[in-house]
Amino acid sequence: MTPGQQDFWFLPLGGCGEIGMNLNLYGHAGHWLMVDCGVTFEKNEQGSGNRVEMPDPVFIANRQEALVGIVATHAHEDHIGALPHLWEQFRCPIYTTPFTRNVLLAKFRQHGIDAPVITVTDNEQLELGPFRLQWLPITHSTPETHALLIDTPVGRALHTADWKLDSAPIVGAAVDVGQYQALGSQRLDAVICDSTNATREGHSVSESELFSGLLAEVSDSPGRVVVACFASNIARLQTLGNVAHVSGRYLGLLGRSLRRMVSSARVAGYLTENFNIVDAMDLGYLLPREALILATGSQGEAGAALSRLAQDNHPDVNLAAGDHVIFSAKTIPGNEAAVASLVSSFTARDIRVTHADESSRLLHASGHPCADELRQMYTWTRPRLAVPVHGEPVHMERNAEIARQSGVSERLVGTNGDLFDLLQYRKHQAAAPVGRLWLDENRRRLEKVVASDRQQ
Repeated sequence: MTPGQQDFWFLPLGGCGEIGMNLNLYGHAGHWLMVDCGVTFEKNEQGSGNRVEMPDPVFIANRQEALVGIVATHAHEDHIGALPHLWEQFRCPIYTTPFTRNVLLAKFRQHGIDAPVITVTDNEQLELGPFRLQWLPITHSTPETHALLIDTPVGRALHTADWKLDSAPIVGAAVDVGQYQALGSQRLDAVICDSTNATREGHSVSESELFSGLLAEVSDSPGRVVVACFASNIARLQTLGNVAHVSGRYLGLLGRSLRRMVSSARVAGYLTENFNIVDAMDLGYLLPREALILATGSQGEAGAALSRLAQDNHPDVNLAAGDHVIFSAKTIPGNEAAVASLVSSFTARDIRVTHADESSRLLHASGHPCADELRQMYTWTRPRLAVPVHGEPVHMERNAEIARQSGVSERLVGTNGDLFDLLQYRKHQAAAPVGRLWLDENRRRLEKVVASDRQQ
């Protein structure tokens, strides 16, 4: 299956019909472009902990010579986490922005891989084979997230990646409205669009709205405060640094992924103010009221810092009655039992727990667009075709309906392996083989996921 000179195709191998594990292909004139290559985390067959799973790339690996490059839109694991494991099957350059490049290079060094990762900047334009690309800044819950304008001689598409419309994003600039409106004044054949929060009415919360709620929770706490959040949310880390500064507490980090993300962010020029970190080994010597600790493990991950604190076996910090654990993150569906177990472990020791899912204060902001934001994007860009991705079927169907209401004449909803003809508005079902691989860390190799492997 090879795209011709008059073809412009979209082919998802992961992330369409599911949330996470994104791998997207665009085809034109005998060549393919890959956008993102991520992982997901699934319960293993014994139910003990999570294992890393990723899309099976066999379709594009068999056409490696036609792959002109890989674009990493941002630094989340579900968009870049598979690259260290799969890049040897592609062996082509990766293009991304400085922060994501720092994160990727650290991953590649850990695996002993010397992959070419090329830095691009806001609004940069680049030709890769027959594709003319432009990186369009957009707001999300990690820095330097970009939508991608993909232009060919026969058609052009906007790949939104993950996004939201945040007017005060804390880190980075707000969305340039005029830039997206300008797309609507030209021919735009298709928008391939994030569907994660399509079933939620209204507008997402701005990162800037969280400071007062987090400060109030910390100020109300006489003991140590531990905040669990996603390590890649640099804006949230900056907000918590501001909270530590205003409340007069020392800031500490627990968890390798947090330390790696902070290092990558600082090299890219972020976290330069109100983010002075106390060494983890010194946190135990502070008075309880002096400590604000950021920790990994908001989803109940076994072995993460928060889990070790719950089990009272962390080497640097021991929590006690009167301390306070704050979950500044939404519980991802499927992780409810693991999170509930953590909460029970803390409360059994008279450690107060506040979860963003249940608090009356704003303690978390999603990085994805709700219905009003989707309507706004479709109204600005005025595409002829909408292809919802990044969601389960219910999310994508709702996204398609919002597109219809917003005046988009054609909508196509499908799943991984379907080929979307962006010019003829047709979908060819099961055009490419798809599946999952899982990382067997003991044997250091990838295995195919079969039905008997999956946790029911």
